[in-house]
Amino acid sequence: MNKNKILCNLDLILAGIAFTVLVAVTFGGVIFRYLLSSPIMWAEEVQLWCFLWITFLGAGAAFRYGSHVAVEIVFDIMPPAVQKVVTIINYVIVMGILVYLLFLGADLLSLMLKIHKTTAILRVPMWFINGVIPVGCITMMISTTYDHYLRYIKHKSTDDTATDGAKEA
Repeated sequence: MNKNKILCNLDLILAGIAFTVLVAVTFGGVIFRYLLSSPIMWAEEVQLWCFLWITFLGAGAAFRYGSHVAVEIVFDIMPPAVQKVVTIINYVIVMGILVYLLFLGADLLSLMLKIHKTTAILRVPMWFINGVIPVGCITMMISTTYDHYLRYIKHKSTDDTATDGAKEA
């Protein structure tokens, strides 16, 4: 596989690994609890980390691939000028929320580093677990900016070039 493709999809790969760990730990937890009558004490802790990592890393990939839920039927019936305004407003709102979450995540991360908090059972540093929040926000910001660039800026310049080429012919 191409190195650039791996690097571009690193968040998706890490989310997939977290999902695999989540499934394995959950399955193992069920087996140990009900068949062996010996629950895995740390299973719930790991499951919570995996959910957090899947959510924040998977959201960046969802922005990149346009996989978030959208009500496109309303957008599609709008005139092109209104669509452009709605797209800009949408981008500004999304980026504002992501910047806000980034600052909250960075504050949480610095607090966890300062107080050296660890998890109750496995003693994993909380900064490592909560560090996915700012990382996920940054990947979401990059992905949504790149998606808007491809859809609206590069697409427009490609259309302009095609129109200019038709005029020259």
